[in-house]
Amino acid sequence: MKTVFVFTLLSLLSFQIFSQRGNIKWSSEGNSYYRIQSDGIVQYTLPSNNPEVIISREQLTPSESEFPLNVSHFTFSKDEQKVLLFTNTKRVWRINTKGDYWILNIATGKLQQIGKSMPESSLMFAKISPDGKQVAYVSENNIYVENLATSEVKALTTDGTITLINGTFDWVYEEEFYCRDGFRWSPDSKSIAYWQIDASDTKKFYMINNTDSIYSTIIPIEYPKVGETPSSSKVGVVSIDDAKTTWMDIPGDPRQHYLVRLEFIPSTEKLLIQQLNRKQNQSKLFIADPISGKAKVIQEETDAAWVDIYRTGNKYEVDFTNNFIWYNKGKNILWTSEKDGWRHLYDVSLEGKGEKLITNGAYDFIDLSYIDNKNGYVYFMASPTNATQSYLYKTKLNGKGKLELMSPKSEQGTHGYNVSTTGTYAVHTFSNHFTRPAAEIISFVNHKPLNVETSIEANLSRLQEAPKSEFFKVTTAEGVEMDGWMVKPTNFDISKKYPVVFYVYSEPGRATVTDTYGIDGNRNYIGDMADDGYIYISLDNRGTPAPKGSAWRKSIYRKIGNININDQAMAAKEILKWNFVDPDRVAVWGWSGGGSATLNLLFKHPEIYKTGISIAAVANQLTYDNIYQERYMGLPQENMEDFVNGSPITYAKNLEGNLLYIHGTGDDNVHYQNAEMLVNELVKYNKQFQFMPYPNRSHSLREGEGTTQHLKTLYTNYLRTYCPPGGR
Repeated sequence: MKTVFVFTLLSLLSFQIFSQRGNIKWSSEGNSYYRIQSDGIVQYTLPSNNPEVIISREQLTPSESEFPLNVSHFTFSKDEQKVLLFTNTKRVWRINTKGDYWILNIATGKLQQIGKSMPESSLMFAKISPDGKQVAYVSENNIYVENLATSEVKALTTDGTITLINGTFDWVYEEEFYCRDGFRWSPDSKSIAYWQIDASDTKKFYMINNTDSIYSTIIPIEYPKVGETPSSSKVGVVSIDDAKTTWMDIPGDPRQHYLVRLEFIPSTEKLLIQQLNRKQNQSKLFIADPISGKAKVIQEETDAAWVDIYRTGNKYEVDFTNNFIWYNKGKNILWTSEKDGWRHLYDVSLEGKGEKLITNGAYDFIDLSYIDNKNGYVYFMASPTNATQSYLYKTKLNGKGKLELMSPKSEQGTHGYNVSTTGTYAVHTFSNHFTRPAAEIISFVNHKPLNVETSIEANLSRLQEAPKSEFFKVTTAEGVEMDGWMVKPTNFDISKKYPVVFYVYSEPGRATVTDTYGIDGNRNYIGDMADDGYIYISLDNRGTPAPKGSAWRKSIYRKIGNININDQAMAAKEILKWNFVDPDRVAVWGWSGGGSATLNLLFKHPEIYKTGISIAAVANQLTYDNIYQERYMGLPQENMEDFVNGSPITYAKNLEGNLLYIHGTGDDNVHYQNAEMLVNELVKYNKQFQFMPYPNRSHSLREGEGTTQHLKTLYTNYLRTYCPPGGR
């Protein structure tokens, strides 16, 4: 038993370390990686995996301090002789992207703070120039460059304000496009390309803080609601020498288009820019000349619903960017498209030679792992036969190869790969709904573990538990087949009837039915739902981002609040036919989009759902931001009826069951006004319900002393009271 415990502890620890790409950094030669540890920054050399402290705590300690810097993120210069350290970080909207930066010269040991004259924790997205001589960063919506030899700071922009934003983005670009880092160094270190967002004409939404003083304060956010004109965006290239900007001449009204990708084409001075129209159903790629500003279209695509933006990497890492996938020394890019009904990879020439399909077949490309230019292969994630799982495959870059499975057949579930820069090694992670997460380092091309004794395959039986949940499929009366998972009560007795609790999300943002460890848990419930006698179920309807083809995902276009709700309800009807389900004890809950679905299900299908717990819901679709809502629903000026028909508030008068509604008053994402609009409508029709506002809490309801425990207690007590547990 002791051996099993030790291995499990190590495997879970390694998974936490290795599962996120930002937790390790591969060296440029690809045979070692770096990690932040308590004793400093440590380099692990492969295949031995021997550690060596290359930057000690002493080296990380400023001369005027007794303590080392608390480093949350680091990057090396191109020659790996300098390291940029991000510390003293502060949250901006979703993640910590403001802070202080320091540079350590590894050869000399010199540790110097960057931007010392700027306000504390105000620097964003600092990057060392390709030649290693300068650092550029954003502070208070202006871009600066600092000479590392002289510490001289030069402002490259000076017009930045709260609403005129240089080098970073406004709330909605960050939330919906994951655009945060808004500038790029040129390959020759002589200029910087950057976004400028003009939100001066965007209406402000005001949140109110009533608790931090005896007089209330207002918190304004530039927040473009659906139907409102977007912020203006443009791209400029500023010269380091004279701080003059040349603006790129991208055709189209800048307030009716979005610029979502920008990079210098490798080994050139040209820019590659992606533009979306406001409806996001047309994409154009431009090559732009930084000197003249002239731009020409090299590729365009339209979709009857929307054009998806493929992103590789962890969108919640501080250095995440919507990068292009460069190939063939920058002469080509790998591009994702759903033009044939499946999400596939295409080879797009930047030299006018057209495009070529690489992946081919009735399956979806999920994520890119590695491009092997030398041998002509591309490695990527897909799951042709099970949409709840994910595996590594490879195929020929020329589009003529067969699909080859690389992940071990014995490990059925969800895999992940963080591949070294040269493709020599990779961190391989694996879990499924009954196998605890584990990680191993492998030789990438042959998928062989470097340490057989501690490999996932050798210890698979030790990692596995008795499954809490079972995965199943349900087909509705309309012929829609949906994936689901179910946790049955402990000591399940088929002769008894049990209450069922449905967990929903149901929108294009994410799927809830994935074969991963812990997917079947409920973090808001105190205790074990199975031990208490609940059946716990989640289902993925049409419109969720499962790898089932474009028709599945985009069937929800202009139908949020309708097709997803209908699928969920029709599937629930089939489940209620099971003789061990109690039709009088049916509950549903969800958060954000899932909170909206909960309201719609409770209001539109009271014959099925008797109790609902809705958290941070969009009660009225017209209150949400324009990028998300217009992408999936169109423009309210053209099809207002779809927004009305999809909004829970339209059906509030039909409430018959038990409703607990929860919302944070400081929610900058789904505004608290949704709660007040919904409350007004329920009061209007004398509908009784319970309501819990959390003062100044954001969308995640994680701020404030005691909040998490209070929310769990509230949730658990309400569910137990109005949907009593146990078999009968």
